[in-house]
Amino acid sequence: MKSLVIIPTYNERDNITNMLNALLGLGIDDLHILVVDDNSPDGTGELVDAMTRLHSQVHLLKREGKLGLGTAYVAGFKYALEHGYDRIMEMDADFSHDPQDVPRLLEGSEKFDLTIGSRY
Repeated sequence: MKSLVIIPTYNERDNITNMLNALLGLGIDDLHILVVDDNSPDGTGELVDAMTRLHSQVHLLKREGKLGLGTAYVAGFKYALEHGYDRIMEMDADFSHDPQDVPRLLEGSEKFDLTIGSRY
């Protein structure tokens, strides 16, 4: 089953490469990552764009400006549905959500229609 992690970003240059590497390092072949960047002035989008050329599992949705977290997730969900993903997850780029929890969430989704994790 094809899975997508949506990560909204705005000025996450210091975190995004580490987060992408942590998710890619899980070794889950059908796990893709979509970064929804709100035109970060710190160059977050450019870093992600470079990662898309190195890793086919990484995708970038660049938005024109700072449109907010909620609309970033909506844009990510639309992308996931348009591209045929079976499972959709959301995470923050600042490691307030642990990437190591992704395998457990995916495992839970094999038995249940909805799995919920908590940063606490």
